Amino acid sequence: MSAATLQELPGGLEWLNAPAASLHELHGRPVVLAFVNAASAWCAQRLAELALWQARNPGRIQVLVVQVPRFDSERQGQRSLKLLRRQGLSFPVLLDADWAAWQRYGIQAWPTLLLVDADGRERERITGLGGDLERALFALCEGLPPPLEEDLRVAETMPEPRLALRFPAAVLATAERLFVADSGHHRILECSHGGRILRQFGLGTADLIDGPPDQAAFSRPQALALEREALYVADTGNHALRRINLLTGMVDTLCGNGRAGDPVEGPVAAHARTPLNRPLGLAALGNQVHIAGAGDNRIWSYDLGRGELLLRAGTGQLELRDGNARSMAAFAQPVALAAVQQQLYVCDALGSAVRSLQLRSELVQTLVGQGLWESGDADGPRASARLQHPQGIALSADAPLLWIADSGNGSLRTLRLGGGELATVTLPRRLHGPTGLSVAAGAVWIAETDAHGILRYDIATGELGDVPIGE
Repeated sequence: MSAATLQELPGGLEWLNAPAASLHELHGRPVVLAFVNAASAWCAQRLAELALWQARNPGRIQVLVVQVPRFDSERQGQRSLKLLRRQGLSFPVLLDADWAAWQRYGIQAWPTLLLVDADGRERERITGLGGDLERALFALCEGLPPPLEEDLRVAETMPEPRLALRFPAAVLATAERLFVADSGHHRILECSHGGRILRQFGLGTADLIDGPPDQAAFSRPQALALEREALYVADTGNHALRRINLLTGMVDTLCGNGRAGDPVEGPVAAHARTPLNRPLGLAALGNQVHIAGAGDNRIWSYDLGRGELLLRAGTGQLELRDGNARSMAAFAQPVALAAVQQQLYVCDALGSAVRSLQLRSELVQTLVGQGLWESGDADGPRASARLQHPQGIALSADAPLLWIADSGNGSLRTLRLGGGELATVTLPRRLHGPTGLSVAAGAVWIAETDAHGILRYDIATGELGDVPIGE
């Protein structure tokens, strides 16, 4: 196939974790330019597939991740890099803050892979999650000499600190305990309110293994829900719903088989578990665990009694659309859930929105959010209020108040239910990538994901303090 040499990368792109290089300098090595958005679940899935291929075929290709911001906060290099590091990414990353590379190469959607051969010519481009990635990558390397050392190494100028937690994604508080999804360490912790670690569930290495606490394994767990003596885990890296028996410590898998796929309604067979697609949010209500599927933009329910999966809401399209839950409503990457009585509240990350799902009437409504490309930092009436890439929600037990982790704005927000306004909580400092929230014991507990910590906000006094997690 004859093709022209690909144009050089635009000047001025910020290299976030590697020394600057050019396509000319990489001549002789196949290159994959991966145009992604760090906030996108679909991009995360494509990057995970690339990382898996490269781990099996080291040194064959050079991957360059071109991060193109969707939200204003992602124009800051450190914020974009943190979002990608949460996924365990180890590729060199360039920040295309002004979409210069996007325009130069005629990119039209996230994710797009530009496959460039050893002679610098574009061989193929794969848009979305379609295409035969495995075939395309092997074809790109065909006829080349044996694997070499990588030409471009990641050089972390500001590596993440070595702390007890690494990118904790969720916190769940009870009257006496804290449960933490320590996502970067692939484990679940049970702690006292003071932060002392009482129990660890999971080996601490990414895998899908059931069994006792010291033998079980998770992969980037992202959400928690508690129902009686069972702690439910959105095991995002494994695309699975897991359960921890808090009496025995045993871990088992209820749904999901380790790979992203289209969930199927009906009974979930133990020997052939139906797949899930990037579960990111959970809420337990009655005898059901509700699941926010960020990868398929749907809300699912797992019936604990019958072992069945039920589609609750979402057409699967990435949109912000209200109406009948199953036939019309659409979500834009749902990432967190909160439940009360017969109502689910949904944190819609890419829509910068909070939605409600009435389980009885099967009606979805938008409480805050104006559209897929409308975000901001405005308080006030719902029609004019704005969020930016929210990541977590939690309900107050004794007040009609919804707490929101407004990750893009680094703030804690509140929405008074029943027609009330959106407000920003006054804090002594900006939050760094807050994700998970929980309300208990007079406090809002915050997983400050990008700072690798857990915070306690005292509702009565307004005090904000660190919870020192450790032995």
